Amino acid sequence: MENKTEKDVVLSVKDLRVWFELKKFGFGSSGFVRAVDGVNFDLHNRESIAIVGESGCGKTSLMKTILGLYKPREGSITYLNKNISKFQKSDLKWYSSQVGYVQQDPFDAIAPFMSIRKILEEPLIINGVKNKKEREDRIRNVLDEVRLTPVDDFIEKYPHMLSGGQQQRVVIARAIILQQHLLVADEPVSMLDASVRVEVLRLLEKLQEKYGLAVIYITHDLSTVRYFSERIFVMYAGRLVEKAPVDDLLANPKHPYTIALLTATSEPDAANAKVYKEIPPGEPPSLVHPPPGCRYHERCSKKIEGLCDVKEPSEFDVGNNHLVSCWLYK
Repeated sequence: MENKTEKDVVLSVKDLRVWFELKKFGFGSSGFVRAVDGVNFDLHNRESIAIVGESGCGKTSLMKTILGLYKPREGSITYLNKNISKFQKSDLKWYSSQVGYVQQDPFDAIAPFMSIRKILEEPLIINGVKNKKEREDRIRNVLDEVRLTPVDDFIEKYPHMLSGGQQQRVVIARAIILQQHLLVADEPVSMLDASVRVEVLRLLEKLQEKYGLAVIYITHDLSTVRYFSERIFVMYAGRLVEKAPVDDLLANPKHPYTIALLTATSEPDAANAKVYKEIPPGEPPSLVHPPPGCRYHERCSKKIEGLCDVKEPSEFDVGNNHLVSCWLYK
């Protein structure tokens, strides 16, 4: 990431906390699930970031809050200097026209009873594009952009007539047809065959460059981020524990949890056996009763007794815009 300034910030997340209340037999509260618990980052114009972590780490709750579907308990999400957590319904309609969303499962993302034309025309009608010829031109242009060509062979088809990869291209087309400024992609290739995953990620990369999109890529798979991200944010138990440029993080991970993730997802290579040796024992902590200190300390072989298990680590800069929340780097 080069020459980025505060003026380039599209989305700013500050001290964000998203907690879900637990009800005890339908009466009263028995605590909270701290799904997102103190997250900070900025997303710049034309930048792509990846938020990675295992299931249950909070990345989906973070994504849905960014989309305006959840209200934060504390903190703020600012889009182009507007605090979306304070938006009214009319503001949220405008915001939804600014943000494209690519869902994980294309089979559930598009209505099976609508033709491709109708699927892509619907957001245009909802957002006030009244001219029928303009709608038709934009539908045809976007189908060409996502490589569903010849367009006449696809425009009148229904989702069940398409392959999984083609359905996901329709989802991507719908996500950019309003010429959005921000794109959120939730595990966009996890439901696809391995043979088309890189192809779809390359398509997203080309669309980002053409339309100048800022992109948030949510995934559990570190092996795909190199194709489509400039920076990686590693999430564990509701918090971001490491942030770094992609190449730097993959070559030189710092946080013990990041190293464990790379152990699980690294590409087949004998050299990895020498670099990534440790697979941590146990499971992620409860988000209802998280442990004190570093939330990874109960699984970490490098923990510092009396520190890691007592005090939450600060975020330390280890150079090259590489930040890590770990007492080892104090």
